[in-house]
Amino acid sequence: MMAWVPELTLATSGLTALVIFFLSDRRARLRTSVNLLGAVTKLVFVAFMLHGAEQGAVYESRLSLVPGLYLLLRVDALSLLFVTLSAVLWLLTTVYAIAYLRDGPDLSRFFGFFSLCVAATTGIALAGSLVTFFIFYELLTLATYPLVVHKGDAASMAAGRRYLAYTMAGSALLLVGIVWLEGQTGPIEFTRHGTLADADAGSLRWIFLLMVAGLGVKAAIVPLHGWLPAAMVAPAPVSALLHAVAVVKAGAFGIVRVVYDVYGVSLVNELGLGLPLAVAASITIVYGSVRALQQSDIKRRLAFSTVSQVSYIALGAALFGPYATMGGLVHLVHQGLMKITLFFCAGALAERIGATRVEQLDGAGRRMPLTMLAFSIAALGMIGVPPVAGFVSKWYLGYGALQAGQAWVLLVLAASSLLNAAYFLPLLYRAWFVHAPEGSTRPVPEGAAGLIAPPLVTAAAALFAGGLAAFAWSPLGWATIIIQRTYTP
Repeated sequence: MMAWVPELTLATSGLTALVIFFLSDRRARLRTSVNLLGAVTKLVFVAFMLHGAEQGAVYESRLSLVPGLYLLLRVDALSLLFVTLSAVLWLLTTVYAIAYLRDGPDLSRFFGFFSLCVAATTGIALAGSLVTFFIFYELLTLATYPLVVHKGDAASMAAGRRYLAYTMAGSALLLVGIVWLEGQTGPIEFTRHGTLADADAGSLRWIFLLMVAGLGVKAAIVPLHGWLPAAMVAPAPVSALLHAVAVVKAGAFGIVRVVYDVYGVSLVNELGLGLPLAVAASITIVYGSVRALQQSDIKRRLAFSTVSQVSYIALGAALFGPYATMGGLVHLVHQGLMKITLFFCAGALAERIGATRVEQLDGAGRRMPLTMLAFSIAALGMIGVPPVAGFVSKWYLGYGALQAGQAWVLLVLAASSLLNAAYFLPLLYRAWFVHAPEGSTRPVPEGAAGLIAPPLVTAAAALFAGGLAAFAWSPLGWATIIIQRTYTP
């Protein structure tokens, strides 16, 4: 049973996708039932693994691909953090997408690829080796492309071509790095403290650069980020999935794996690779915030915010101190909760009152109070206002930077927070303190429960994750367990 649990967890979304692909668009009620059943079943398996891991159970599954090479699924503390986030947010995004898209065209195709995207993300989370990670990393690219181009118009197709150009180039770099590395060492499994101590130092530096650059495309590290703002032509549920659950998180998660479970902290430090990665992440943090400030389209502003915020994870991995690592790992969850809330709300605002640009938010707080309440909580969290979750991430990153002797990072965090305030507070001011234009002052129905409940749940989760961070069952508590079990001698 222990060997089958990772496979069953992966199969829940994979089988859901397979069934939905064969349903006609006329079977909307059945499609909805299959969607929700798959999402809930995945949560059950994740809860089972969480309970088992707490009791000391080991979950591992090996499927032979060729002699000596396995498709390896393995559950550890880090994989549980990521797979739990993806399972919870898959359910909420599914509920939201059903309400948002309603009776639109080609929904069986959409939800089929939607579930396949989550299956790939689950595989990335549970991958126990570089080859397994790469297989699911590529599946994620192929599964998300149809979602980006779902509308089928010229803008969507152009965004899809750009997305493929960036991500396939990144995958090529990653593949070259994996082949070069495994050509020297044999198959690489993710191992505590890494396994490369005896490899050639000169080659390892170039391989690290190739792999981080390849992963940095999906993680939207500057200058590899250009696909992300372009992909905002996709429907709001897709934007939420790309930014909070799947693509950018897969890249950031992969960087954490390479630093800690392939190379190991000691070797990365010895090779002098940590500081360049920290500098690249810091440039991305500031650059993304500056570009967000320049955007008047709400979704593009949120997209450049993601460029900035996801690099907090890479920054935490690069600084090596336990507190910095905790800040980066917990931001994997915190950013997901806050950013998915913002995209849920942006989609609802566009759907209900046609607000797609900053200047169209005037009076939105009075017209859609619940939606703007959720948006406001998430925005304040992005700025770093306590007790929302973003404050906890920034606090631990700052403290960890001092612990690692990298005080300059505090300036990066301070600049980012000021820029976050500069591009989020005007939105909140317009929504709550500026009157709506004449003739559009009445409150509007905020949509079906499926449109408003998910952002309220994720906003509340972001608030509780920050306010209750001291508890062992919080995201910060789980990040602490990862440090204790995986990254300490």
